[in-house]
Amino acid sequence: MRELAVQDAVGHVLCHDMTQIIPGKFKGARFRKGHVVQPEDVPVLLSMGKRSVYVWEMQPGMLHENDAALRLCQLAEGAGCTHADDIKEGKIELRAACDGCFTVRSEALRAVNSVEKVMIATRAGNTAVRKGDKLAGMRVIPLVVEESVLDAADAAVADAPGEGPLCAVVPFKLRRVGIVTTGSEVAGGLIEDSFTPVVQRKLAAYGIEMVAHELPGDDIDDIVAAIGRVREAGCDLVVCTGGMSVDPDDNTPGAIQRSGARMVTYGAPVLPGAMLFVGYYDDGTPALGLPGCVMFAGATIFDLVMPRIAADIPVTRDDIVAYGEGGLCLGCAECHYPICPFGK
Repeated sequence: MRELAVQDAVGHVLCHDMTQIIPGKFKGARFRKGHVVQPEDVPVLLSMGKRSVYVWEMQPGMLHENDAALRLCQLAEGAGCTHADDIKEGKIELRAACDGCFTVRSEALRAVNSVEKVMIATRAGNTAVRKGDKLAGMRVIPLVVEESVLDAADAAVADAPGEGPLCAVVPFKLRRVGIVTTGSEVAGGLIEDSFTPVVQRKLAAYGIEMVAHELPGDDIDDIVAAIGRVREAGCDLVVCTGGMSVDPDDNTPGAIQRSGARMVTYGAPVLPGAMLFVGYYDDGTPALGLPGCVMFAGATIFDLVMPRIAADIPVTRDDIVAYGEGGLCLGCAECHYPICPFGK
């Protein structure tokens, strides 16, 4: 920090707020800490009674916090993300440019945040976002920082697993679902199908509509045939409900596999939702077997996997395993998902 005459301070960074008082009109910070003094600021400062100011001198190899934030933004901003042109107090925020699944290179993000004097904070990855939603914020800690610090952040990202920017929004792609509602009691009209409307409502949030619906009962051959018919209807997602437990007459997981789907997982370390089935057909069409909890619980494993499914991002066994930490719903009297720790 150094005291300079106002006229000599042009191009340097203010170390503190500069208050201006115009009787009856204005009282407040005319120039904020971190402001780079411009030639046009000199007469204003002089009119405020300032003959000298305290500044950080900008030396070769040093970056102002705004320029450093732009460097961090270049590391973070991927497809489907955008940021405002104005930088407020050295901070830049990313927002979603479209509806989709927000993804984060988690290990690369940790690597960047391990570099001293820089920070990038994001919302949880693999979650659904809408256009305009806040995604991330970034800044450096001091007002001015060595350019080598940003070089270290660049290197940290380059050395981390994966490639590309830290953040991205993958647009929702799937649009047509075929639903197979199992259960002889539903097929026989003994009880009302209350499962399908729940699934339709949840999928509608991703722009997915039901184009085929089958009620085959409990026989495994009938379920396999029903899955074949909804696939022939041109759906890009197959969802089967009911019959997902381990009772002898719970045939849905086996029927999905017999219909040609390769199983990724049958079971998830999530409550509610442990009996989830995820599989894929050879053409990439995903198939889900939903446990009964989806019908009545506010949030389940279905809500956790759907952002990736809807964006056509392949779900792996490792992805499902990772839900174990945070995969316990707290059963709040009023469900506030996704504004809660479930799945995060």
